[in-house]
Amino acid sequence: MINMAVEGTLGILKACLNSKTVKKVVLTSSIAAVVFNNSGLEEFNENSWTDVELCRSTKVAGSSYSIPKTLAEQTALNFGEEHGLDVVAINPSVVVGPFICPHFPASNYIALSLYMGNRDGYKYLTRAQFVHIDDVVSGHLYLFESPNAKGRYICSSVNTTFDQLVKFHSDRYPEIEMPLDFFKGMDINPFCFSSKKLLDLGFKFKYSLEEMYDGAIQSCYEKGFL
Repeated sequence: MINMAVEGTLGILKACLNSKTVKKVVLTSSIAAVVFNNSGLEEFNENSWTDVELCRSTKVAGSSYSIPKTLAEQTALNFGEEHGLDVVAINPSVVVGPFICPHFPASNYIALSLYMGNRDGYKYLTRAQFVHIDDVVSGHLYLFESPNAKGRYICSSVNTTFDQLVKFHSDRYPEIEMPLDFFKGMDINPFCFSSKKLLDLGFKFKYSLEEMYDGAIQSCYEKGFL
C-alpha cells in the first residue's frame, strides 16, 4: 500500500509536469500525516509531521493509513520543489456529512460510532476533530485558485472531546443511548488542530457540527445503513 501511494502520487505529478500545461496541483492528504508523533503538542499545525518510524514500531491504530498518507505528501511536496511545480497539500480532519457513494465512507462510520453504538470506533473519538465534506471541497478549490497558497494546510473546523460529543448526541439525538462511563478513569490528553493558516489565507468554514451529523445520518437512512 505504501509503494502504491507513493508511486501513484509520483506518476500523477510526472504526468502533470510532462503536460507542460498544468501549473498547480492540490493534493488531498490527511490529518493522519500530521498528528502521529511524540511531540506532546496540545495544538497541531502544519509544522507537525507524523513520525513514520514511530508508527511502524508501535503499530498505532490507523498506521496502515497514516504511513502512506505521510510519505505520499512528503513525496509530492518535495517533487514540486525539485521540479518547479506548484504543489499544495490539504490535510482534512475527520470528514463528515452527506454522501453519494454506494458504500459507507470510513470517516462517517467513525464519526457515527456513538450514534450507531459501534464501541470499536469510540477510541477514535476521544479527541475528535471534524470538518464538513462541502468545506473540504471548497477548501480544495480555494487553495487551487489562491496564488498565495503554499505548502500544506490543515482543514478542520470543529475540535471537540469525547465528553462534549456525548453531550452533543444526548441533546440532539435523545433517542440514542449514550455510553456515559465508557472512558471513565482513562487518561486522555486532549489536543486540537489549528486551521489558522487556511483561515489567514481568507478561507471561511460554512458548516456546523449539527449540519455535518444531520447530513451524514440522513444519507445513512436513505441508503439503508441505518
